[in-house]
Amino acid sequence: MQDVFESRESWPFECLRCLYVWEEDYVVRHLTDDHGNEVETWLASGVPVQPPWSGMSCPACGAFHVTSFPAGYLARHPELAAAPDPVPLARVPVMPIKDIELPVVRQPLPRRVMIALGVPLIAFAGYELYRYVLSPITHH
Repeated sequence: MQDVFESRESWPFECLRCLYVWEEDYVVRHLTDDHGNEVETWLASGVPVQPPWSGMSCPACGAFHVTSFPAGYLARHPELAAAPDPVPLARVPVMPIKDIELPVVRQPLPRRVMIALGVPLIAFAGYELYRYVLSPITHH
């Protein structure tokens, strides 16, 4: 016969890189099988997750340099709790994608091709003209 019970735990964390403080809520499911073996399953929002002491990362900067506080620490120290999210200054209207006008894509201009080919060709012709026509005349 299996013995099953659940407990709720809140773990406060602090990032040692950006000093962000947050709290994660977990449901711990304790199972005991017929042979007396005990197993803990950690759930966050109903999804099985790793225990909080194994590889927690900061939600603000993504660093893995994270420490945890004792249970109830943030309740006794409210100055460490994160500030609430700011209220947006303006409401942005939601538009369906079909109503959004896309910018008109221009075809490449033939002028650009002429400039890209013409400038090097003129430079090459000018150099050849100088080398074979003007250089022998001005040479002493």
